[in-house]
Amino acid sequence: MRKALQITVVLLWGLANLGCEAPTTPRLSASNLEIDEGHNTHTLDFYVYLSEAAPRPVTVDYQTSGVNATEGEDFESIQGTLEIPKGESVGVFTITIYGDEDSENTESFWISFSNPSNAVIPEPYAQIVLINDDGAPPIDGSGFSTPNSYPGMSLVWEEEFDDAQLNLQDWSYETGTGSWGWGNNESQCYRSGTNNAELDQGYLRITAKQETYLGAPFTSARITSKEKQSFQYGRIDIRAKLPYGQGIWPALWMLGDDYSTAGWPSCGEIDIMELIGGEGYNDRTVYGTAHWSNNGSHAEYSGNTSLSNGEKFNDEFHVFSIVWNSNSIKWYVDNSLYHTLNIANLSAFHQKFFFILNIAVEGNWPGPIGPSTQFPQYMLVDYIRVFQ
Repeated sequence: MRKALQITVVLLWGLANLGCEAPTTPRLSASNLEIDEGHNTHTLDFYVYLSEAAPRPVTVDYQTSGVNATEGEDFESIQGTLEIPKGESVGVFTITIYGDEDSENTESFWISFSNPSNAVIPEPYAQIVLINDDGAPPIDGSGFSTPNSYPGMSLVWEEEFDDAQLNLQDWSYETGTGSWGWGNNESQCYRSGTNNAELDQGYLRITAKQETYLGAPFTSARITSKEKQSFQYGRIDIRAKLPYGQGIWPALWMLGDDYSTAGWPSCGEIDIMELIGGEGYNDRTVYGTAHWSNNGSHAEYSGNTSLSNGEKFNDEFHVFSIVWNSNSIKWYVDNSLYHTLNIANLSAFHQKFFFILNIAVEGNWPGPIGPSTQFPQYMLVDYIRVFQ
């Protein structure tokens, strides 16, 4: 009888302890969203999730803040406290989106979470991307320009991009993902046609988009004048407005005409302009570089120049130039010299070169895109002029 009583007491003690176990703490999460901005004011139900049903009521504070979307113009600024009742695993609050019919860049804002009660927040923010659904943004052509003539030189070729379509007598599309991401582990797939390259209001617009195509997570365009237009020596001016953001890699560059037979880097490469996007220094710095073969080994010589703090090459148009003769290549931005290479004994640079214009996404040099990188990204080219 005493033994049975002891067993009953032990069982009751065990059941009591099971009922007193501390409940687990659920994890709170929210997903990044991409939505069309729309043409009219509308509301978005934003959902917040728990990793399991709440063993106790959960509360968390939330607040919106702009990245490059504007509070009160693109979205309603809100803050509050969300409560998820005991036994539930989903909470929701409403955000007002102010749509319009203005062509503009894709924009975004943050929702931040803080002061959780009875939950933990591994990622304390989510991003809402407002996709521009009103067409390409309008073109502001302001910025630096160069003349149509220089003393002692003649204009031998110009591309003003004034036609309705890209002139395929001068240009070709290079397409696909290339070998090893075009040799640089780039992530985009280049497409032909007007999906990523179009003429608009007298400008070439190359567009990099975050969209899946042929297995690649991004699309862009790369056009070349190979076997159509090539030049040896002279002054080359390219007026352009550049894209920006971590992982974005625009380039205005040239390869030697013997690229198909000699290969790279023996053919020579002249990078009139490259930019490796990223907030601050990167978005305001461009590079001018030459590549060649030095007894079978890759050689390069690079220089760079930067705008003032707070500026970026996306703010307005700039002119990227080289002055190239039998002795040297000199690089300029807005007619200001920043880099010189002596090429007197470098045979690769004493032949004709053709043009390549493109936006790459990610790769060995720029690295991956960042959380604030916006898509689509545009490079606008106003003109290319060759003087000899």
